[in-house]
Amino acid sequence: LSSMLGATLGLVILFTSSSGMEFVNGKQQPKSTFTCLKLVALIALYLVLISPAESFDPLDPTGNVTIRWDIMSWTSDGYLATVTLFNFQLYRNIMNPGWTLGWTWAKKEIIWAMMGAQATEQGDCAKFKLKIPHSCKRNPQVVDLLPGAPFNTQFTNCCKGGVLTSWGQNPSGAVSAFQIGVGLSGTSNKTVKLPKNFKLLGPGPGYSCGPAKIVPSTAILTEDRRRKMQALMSWNVTCTYSQFLASKNPSCCVSLSSFYSDKVTGCPPCACGCQNNDTCVTKDSKILQQNVTSPHQKSDITLTPKPLLQCTHHLCHVRVHWHLKDNYKDYWRVKIAIINFNYRLNFTDWSLVVQHPNLNNVTQVYSFEYMPLLPYESTNDTGMFYGLKYYNDLLMEAGPKGNVQSEVLMKKDKNTFTLKQGWAFPRRVYFNGDECMLPPPDSYPMLPNSAHKLPTTITLMAAYVVFTLFFHLVVTLF
Repeated sequence: LSSMLGATLGLVILFTSSSGMEFVNGKQQPKSTFTCLKLVALIALYLVLISPAESFDPLDPTGNVTIRWDIMSWTSDGYLATVTLFNFQLYRNIMNPGWTLGWTWAKKEIIWAMMGAQATEQGDCAKFKLKIPHSCKRNPQVVDLLPGAPFNTQFTNCCKGGVLTSWGQNPSGAVSAFQIGVGLSGTSNKTVKLPKNFKLLGPGPGYSCGPAKIVPSTAILTEDRRRKMQALMSWNVTCTYSQFLASKNPSCCVSLSSFYSDKVTGCPPCACGCQNNDTCVTKDSKILQQNVTSPHQKSDITLTPKPLLQCTHHLCHVRVHWHLKDNYKDYWRVKIAIINFNYRLNFTDWSLVVQHPNLNNVTQVYSFEYMPLLPYESTNDTGMFYGLKYYNDLLMEAGPKGNVQSEVLMKKDKNTFTLKQGWAFPRRVYFNGDECMLPPPDSYPMLPNSAHKLPTTITLMAAYVVFTLFFHLVVTLF
């Protein structure tokens, strides 16, 4: 962006400082500065449109998925390599049906064999007579093996169905690897060409990958961790996520309520877009009596099932409800509920990220795991919630079991704590790495006006005193 702005500024100077005259009907006249500025604006807009999309998440500024490619040995016509995927994102996981990795070969390479993963298409291998390659596609796509794959096809950190947890949630589950035998590629560091056009689906769109870059050779420990092996050649590919690339609309929204108000601030209408208005179903729909998770309803083996949403005014997959439950002398309590409105999708190893100034003093979290996020050392206002293993780490599809709940107890900082002007409600909410739509601030539950409460209280107390005196007088007389 800075380079484009610099180029645009240069063009402005060039156009405004160059010849300031133009010929009109054969006569020399001063050139219109406004015309030059319009041209520069069009050029700047064109540069923005054709520039590669890069993403930046303020709550996870260094989050990315890194693909490391290590050549471990040379073969007669190529090499044997280990490819490892690291999900370095703090709170964005890759859920079922998992990642899909694609690229374009630089020459006429083929895949002889794979362990721990498989190419989705074999391609045209007709010219090979004796031994048939695993894939002859010029632009192969690779997916992870499913759990329970045959032992002779497994590889270290494989066979998870492509599911990767976030690095902050579970680093050991954020790594996936497979082995690949490549042919017709060259047999030395000078003859091997790096693949191009890497693409990562996780499982849908949203990730953009940079070019492969040669890095210092990786040192890899053996399984017994007693020997360190050096890769013959290594390169890395970095992929970053953009919610805008994934979808033009949010996938979740936030509703709010409080103990001091009867008003419930719901999700904004069409918070997640109303383009699915014709395909949503009501709770008593006959479609729900069928097997809504049938694999035949998947649009593609590398994508999530087509959504079947419950008809709501917001048409979101997930709604997060924040309820201000109690206000004690030194503490205050919040109840959090996450509701799934998709009848065809379970969220495994889900995560919820909340930004609020009082998360720097969390006393206790019930039913959820909690981890503070510190994207910047100077602030501590962001935390990640996720489910307890084998208890509520699976958010079921829409229905009676399609929700998880927890309560958070926070200690008050009397210098900053207040219930006024929506302070007790979150600033940002992310579910599974996607930012949720918050209601407009002017619709938040408001504090009651104490000026109207005080006369009522005094009146009630006076009536109580009068009634008590009258009762004692009656008892005394009779």
